[in-house]
Amino acid sequence: MNNLYESRRNLKYAFIIGAVLIAIASVVVSDMLIRKLAHEERVRMEIWTEAYRVLTTENTDQNLMVVLRIIEGNTSIPVILCDDAGNILSHRNIDVRGSDEDAFLKRKVTEFQSKNPPISVEIGPNSYQYLYYDDSILLKRLLMYPYIQLSVVFIFILIAFLALASTKKAEQNKVWVGLSKETAHQLGTPISSLIAWIEYLKTKEVDDTYLHEMEKDVKRLEVIADRFSKIGSDPALKPLNVNEAIRSACDYMSTRISSKVHIETELSDQPLFVMMNESLFSWVIENLMKNAVDAMEGQGTITFRTGSRKQRVWIDVTDTGKGIPKSRFQTIFNPGYTTKKRGWGLGLSLVRRIVETTPGSEIYVKSSEIGKGTTFRIEMRLRSHSK
Repeated sequence: MNNLYESRRNLKYAFIIGAVLIAIASVVVSDMLIRKLAHEERVRMEIWTEAYRVLTTENTDQNLMVVLRIIEGNTSIPVILCDDAGNILSHRNIDVRGSDEDAFLKRKVTEFQSKNPPISVEIGPNSYQYLYYDDSILLKRLLMYPYIQLSVVFIFILIAFLALASTKKAEQNKVWVGLSKETAHQLGTPISSLIAWIEYLKTKEVDDTYLHEMEKDVKRLEVIADRFSKIGSDPALKPLNVNEAIRSACDYMSTRISSKVHIETELSDQPLFVMMNESLFSWVIENLMKNAVDAMEGQGTITFRTGSRKQRVWIDVTDTGKGIPKSRFQTIFNPGYTTKKRGWGLGLSLVRRIVETTPGSEIYVKSSEIGKGTTFRIEMRLRSHSK
């Protein structure tokens, strides 16, 4: 099972890395195209300035039509021509806004100069004019393209993960509900048969002590079947004093775990009430204790602590086991995750499912240290109780 979750996690990482590499490659290609287009636009501007120089300085009409076509052919690149003193001589492809045209164009000159170095036009001995130009609309759109591309990739990854998570959770829910209902159904028949056998044995000369123990086990089986039948449905929630429920669960488990495991309780002096199904809550405590016993390999101390803060009840379950790596704090709650050679790895997953079906409740690893132990924390909404 661990290998299955490791492979799924590796697949997730591979998906992320692949998406990032695709995005980086797209950005690199886009950047190359932008640089090439920007270079071509500068070449066009240099040709445009040369045509302008020929038109304004040379007294010849040779190739005049070609020169004019070059000048008139610029319909997309904004340009401003200035003299040595910075006076505006002419402009092209600029939508002048405001009443002060000269001030507007001078601001544009400063803006263009920060983007592209001006091109000088020699119109006579020691006489120059300067052409300032901006990027074309096409180049500006291409500059935005990498950001749009990255946004699309990010949204795609987010939607894909949400869809995968939703599908995975739905599948897990179906498996949980189906397995639980079938287990409860299968237990029903042998339990009914055992009840009938006990009633029959009562009519015979059988030691009452044996019959009493058998009845206790049958009732326990009925509780287990009832718990499984509640998985996948909305259990009846009633005010529950967690201190009393923990004491009851500890009393039950103390005779069913290794004698080398010590159970300690440091419970709140005040009763702490929450809205919870008592049978399912006991199941949570029992599973956490079994998990702790396994982590300690049948020898150590389990400590229960309770308290409240800001209308929240907290329950800490601490063991002195082998601890959990921080990278596994979330993984351990996945169905099928187990460090044992045998086992389904459903205990902690079941615990989280039961806890989180109660509104406002959660369970998580509060702390853990390798070789020293782990503390699980359950948080639930505090409910005021009046008798």
